Amino acid sequence: MLIPILAFAALLIAAPPPDAAYRAQIEQWRERREAALKADDGWLTVVGLFWLKHGANTAGSDPANDIALPKDSAPANVGIFDLHDGVISFQAAPGVTVTVNGNAATSATLKADSSGSPDIVRLNDLSLFVIERGNRYGIRLKDKNSELRKAFTGLKYFPPREEYRVKARFVPYDPPKMIPVPNILGQVDEEPSPGYVVFMLNGRECRLDPVTEGDSLFFIFKDLTSGKETYPPGRFLNTEMPQNGEVVLDFNQAYNPPCAFTPYATCPLPPEQNKLPIAIEAGELRYGH
Repeated sequence: MLIPILAFAALLIAAPPPDAAYRAQIEQWRERREAALKADDGWLTVVGLFWLKHGANTAGSDPANDIALPKDSAPANVGIFDLHDGVISFQAAPGVTVTVNGNAATSATLKADSSGSPDIVRLNDLSLFVIERGNRYGIRLKDKNSELRKAFTGLKYFPPREEYRVKARFVPYDPPKMIPVPNILGQVDEEPSPGYVVFMLNGRECRLDPVTEGDSLFFIFKDLTSGKETYPPGRFLNTEMPQNGEVVLDFNQAYNPPCAFTPYATCPLPPEQNKLPIAIEAGELRYGH
């Protein structure tokens, strides 16, 4: 199952706005994008991913724990995450109280992110929750005091260009077609695609298969800038759902996946058919190195 990754800024289906207004619109989108990354629960706070073994998995700031929390961030022994037949429970160590979804607790059964709303265990500036990837379960750790967050240098972009805001023809699949979507773990998920889009850009006819993410279309694509100006594995783009058989693809709002910022994300990769034969010199540039 593809786990939703922050969608940004619904697009307008109307004709392109005047240049100054369009630039202001793109600038506002960029500000929201950066604020989401830097937020207390943004991707820059993700500092760990611990795959669970069957049975007891100890957690605490003592590095001998299965889930080793940052030094001085928590007690040496916080408790145990137990995995049994796909059910994950947490039991706090004696004298330790955490919150689960904001309520004080010493034990809880935890829903994974595949539920759409994972249960979040919080202790001081840390938060932990269960992720499910195929038949694997892990604990994702966030820390408000993350060094990644402190060292963040800001996002960089190609200059906005209205020619990279294109109208595409939407061709529905009836029924929705299952497409293979790989991820960085080496897994491949079969995801339903509602249809494909066809558009002209840089003198070439191009085609992309999206999947759905909430009330938007979610495109995972790669182009000839990937590995050069932009993030090597590819980028993401969200659009509104089709209207009157059309979708607006604004590549000025193409953005990097979470894996560009933290080694503890499990990002989907572009399906083979979404590797474009053109350079899309628009949107977010690669971050750091």
